[in-house]
Amino acid sequence: MVTIQATPGMPMVQPGDDLAAQILTALADTPLVDGDILIVCQKVVSKAEGRVVDVRTVTPSAFALQLAAQTQGKDARVVEIILRETTRIVRMDNGTLIVETGPGWVCANAGVDESNSGDPHLVILLPHDPDASAQRLVATVRARTGRRVAAIVTDTFGRPWRQGLVDFALGVAGMPALLDLRGSTDLDGRVLKHTVQAQADALAAAAGLVMRKGDGLPVALVRGYAFDDAPGSGRELLRAREFDLFR
Repeated sequence: MVTIQATPGMPMVQPGDDLAAQILTALADTPLVDGDILIVCQKVVSKAEGRVVDVRTVTPSAFALQLAAQTQGKDARVVEIILRETTRIVRMDNGTLIVETGPGWVCANAGVDESNSGDPHLVILLPHDPDASAQRLVATVRARTGRRVAAIVTDTFGRPWRQGLVDFALGVAGMPALLDLRGSTDLDGRVLKHTVQAQADALAAAAGLVMRKGDGLPVALVRGYAFDDAPGSGRELLRAREFDLFR
């Protein structure tokens, strides 16, 4: 049986906080066991790492002013922050910026988020390196508990051709992001040649059902899902350029 439970009791995270300690305190009534997976919203990771910007300190460029003028009331300073986090603009239309970020994620507004920042003047950026964030969390939790755990840092993205938002894995540690089933057989005995499942994304999406933004539940615990205890990386989930037919 696989269970997914939200973790109540998390405080409002501030820059410099010991996120691992806060998570373990919130889980005091549910001690970790080997094989547990911590699903952590990137917003609290970013806050703890100081990845927040006060828009009052930002001077928008001419390009940011131009783009903001084409939208319905988007703050030019926020547009400037988005551009600073962007390596490539994929599409601009109807006030939406779909961009590629430094690690390679393609998402709206470079993941810059104004919600749940705790201050109307603050926006939250994605972690510089979500994999490193997940690795630090796993290393700290394993050292403090002695338990073989994994961690997935998640964010909510839209999807081409599909309505609705879904949580995706950005950073992964303690388990592979992909589950490679090639070489195994289906029910008819046919050898699978192409089946590689995005297990980290699937776990992130499932956990997103219990980590609703307005409920203050940025952490979920997945228990009972079997995985290999191996290094993992969210970058495994990025399609290589030579295989990306839509780039």
